[in-house]
Amino acid sequence: MATKKTKKTTRKKKGVALNLQDERIPKIVAIICLLFAVYLCIAFTSYFFTWKFDQDKVLQFSADLLFQNDISVSNWLGRLGAIVSNAFFYWGFGLPSFGFVLILIRLAYDLIKKNPFIKTFDFAKHTILIISFCSIILEFFMFNSAFSWGGAFGESTNIWLSNFLGRIGLLLLLFFVMLSTFMWFVNPQIELQTPAFVNQLAPKFNFFKWTSSEPISNLKTASSDSGLRPRHHSETQGMGHMPKTEPKDKGSLGSKLEFKLPDVFNKKKEKPLPPSAPLIIESKAPDGKTLNLQAQPDDSPGNRTDLDITVPEKAANSDAPDLSQVSIVDPATVKPIEPLSIQEENKVEHVNFDPKLDLSSYKFPGLELLEKYEDQKFEVDRAELEANKDQIITTLLNYKIEITKIRATIGPTVTLYEIVPAAGVRISKIKNLEDDIALSLSALGIRIIAPIPGKGTIGIEVPNKKKQMVSFYEVIKSDKFINAKMDLPIALGKTISNEVFVADLAKMPHLLIAGATGQGKSVGINTIIMSILYKKHPSQVKIVMIDPKKVELFPYSALDQHFLAFLPNQDEPIVTETQKVIFTLNSLCTEMDERYDLLKKAKSRNLKEYNQKFVQRKLNPKNGHKFLPFIVLVIDEFADLIMTAGKEVEMPIARLAQLARAIGIHLIIATQRPSVNIITGTIKANFPARIAFKVTSKIDSRTILDQGGADQLIGRGDMLLSVGSNTVRLQCAFVDTPEVERVIETISQQQGFPEPFYLPEFKGEDDISNDGSSLKASDLDDMFMDAAKLVVGAQSGSTSNIQRRLQLGYNRAGRIMDQLEALGIVGPPQGSKPREVYVYTEVELGQIMDNIFGKT
Repeated sequence: MATKKTKKTTRKKKGVALNLQDERIPKIVAIICLLFAVYLCIAFTSYFFTWKFDQDKVLQFSADLLFQNDISVSNWLGRLGAIVSNAFFYWGFGLPSFGFVLILIRLAYDLIKKNPFIKTFDFAKHTILIISFCSIILEFFMFNSAFSWGGAFGESTNIWLSNFLGRIGLLLLLFFVMLSTFMWFVNPQIELQTPAFVNQLAPKFNFFKWTSSEPISNLKTASSDSGLRPRHHSETQGMGHMPKTEPKDKGSLGSKLEFKLPDVFNKKKEKPLPPSAPLIIESKAPDGKTLNLQAQPDDSPGNRTDLDITVPEKAANSDAPDLSQVSIVDPATVKPIEPLSIQEENKVEHVNFDPKLDLSSYKFPGLELLEKYEDQKFEVDRAELEANKDQIITTLLNYKIEITKIRATIGPTVTLYEIVPAAGVRISKIKNLEDDIALSLSALGIRIIAPIPGKGTIGIEVPNKKKQMVSFYEVIKSDKFINAKMDLPIALGKTISNEVFVADLAKMPHLLIAGATGQGKSVGINTIIMSILYKKHPSQVKIVMIDPKKVELFPYSALDQHFLAFLPNQDEPIVTETQKVIFTLNSLCTEMDERYDLLKKAKSRNLKEYNQKFVQRKLNPKNGHKFLPFIVLVIDEFADLIMTAGKEVEMPIARLAQLARAIGIHLIIATQRPSVNIITGTIKANFPARIAFKVTSKIDSRTILDQGGADQLIGRGDMLLSVGSNTVRLQCAFVDTPEVERVIETISQQQGFPEPFYLPEFKGEDDISNDGSSLKASDLDDMFMDAAKLVVGAQSGSTSNIQRRLQLGYNRAGRIMDQLEALGIVGPPQGSKPREVYVYTEVELGQIMDNIFGKT
């Protein structure tokens, strides 16, 4: 019995051994590895296109995600593919995660080939090191991208190393690692040559000549009266040491020389020059032309490096080139040219005009000036989503409305539930249940979109219990804003699908903003202005700011030398007084007319075409042409201006809104009272783009948007953007006052333009009369007579000339010019042209002063 048991045990052991040594097992494992490799490759590739849609669902991994049928993902390999790719890319190594696919392929290959496992281990070890290093370096250069180029590993490692070494130190470390790795594996042979300036100074200071080529030892002249000499070592550019040989006699240039070429032409001695291979000798003639001389080698069976160089007879004249400047060029390195040809280059390089050149050192503000507000980010609880979904279905069933499908899209402050009603259900019936659904959900601000444009669904927008703040930082650093190819990009915030929304103000072309007090209107204006400051150079855009409240826009006054535009005689760059508002608006109308005149002369239809022609130097500045920046007019409280000035403000606003689009003047008008007497039909007709924050009534919503919905918003930056017939719900990006002040301080401390961007002068009818009756001698400036004599002597009424010649400030010079106009010495302003001078001599000037003020 014992013997039988021993035999059975031996057989079992042999069976196990046979199974482990079976050749089919490694092949099956190899196939499994290849299957995993293909699976990972497809999942990773899909991640590039679907990560934005799936990340909010798989960011917090839960096993329940694999078994919840009502949650759909966009990854090509379903929920598992989304989870796996997110784990490798977001939580792992980012883009270098593709290296794990190579490891699996190599493992399968070694299993099939029966290679030792140590080779697989070495390959995996080196690949993981490369993956780790690439993750770090990708995250270093792409740290502002929303996509996980280097993953969590690269990000955390970069943060630690940056804190330890600094950004510059980390860059040096990465460069050192790459260079050391290259040296270790490639081991390049490095040959050093003497710098040219050392060889040029060598004969003067008796320096040691360090050269990589052999010295030329064989140099003989066939005729001593040739007048030719070989070039010095510093002129041969590495051809080797050539002893200086002075000519015995200055003869004609038709003589011959024999040169023995150095080995530098024959880098490999086993490859001599082919028979009859010409050498080309370049020389500079006195007139600056390039003279190309052909040297034909001697085909005798002797030394192949002895050449006969024949200079043509027609070069033998008084204008012959100095052959001490002759250089021998290897024919293998030059293109064939005809012998004895003269080449002239008369190409004039065309350089475009660069408007940024005046402030070429200007640096855009950095992201480090902004707050991230990480503590204000919350995630929607899935239990909340399920509860809302069930409550919506129950409420609709109570009214005998059946639905076939429901889908949730989570936004920062609002979740959109898209439902597909059953056949035969009227849409209006669902829309009338807005209040009932709000009651059942115990939520404020339920908004029903029936139907959603472009989709066969009905949308129910439900506010989240925990609202997520959208910081200006995360909007600005997004690829959508950084890569925006727009004239005036503005980052407004995020949509309900959590995507950054960037619009082009130049395409709107004007923007009307309305909302009740405290609902985010002023923050929205700051977001728009900050977007321009982060994206545009001071030479490309100017901002005119009107702030009747006097407290909202005042921090921007520090940008008067960079971005602001205002009247010449204005004390403060931010307009606050109603009378100056009227002057500023009419001045903008004058600027608009002047720009249209320039466009007419340039035969351009819009500002973009005109500036393109000017940059390409197709327009002559002597004809009044200049680079025209965009001008953005910002009015923070329009209702106050209408109440105090009425038609005097409304008419220039309406005129600008109708005509100013083509010449690059765009309006942003905000008000907290969107009533019909404030936002009139004339204004609304020319403002197709409108933003509505929360308002108090449906009437106000229809006034601003021509539809309801703004009264159902939840406040704190929740807004509706209407452009034409499309309406989008957004959460406005939040930027706080300290952030704005830091950005303004960073810009204002940089070098600005010598003087601000002044709008054309404008005076109302009630200003100083032309006969000077309202002026007294005591009202005249102390420098008035000096300025008057300067203007009369130069016959040019230029404010800047007075400022420069008399060392006055621009405001004071502007007041003197107004006084000169009031006394009839100069004419009215003519835009950018100097005023006309009506007085021709100082004697006539004295008579005018005596007639008006009497003899003093």
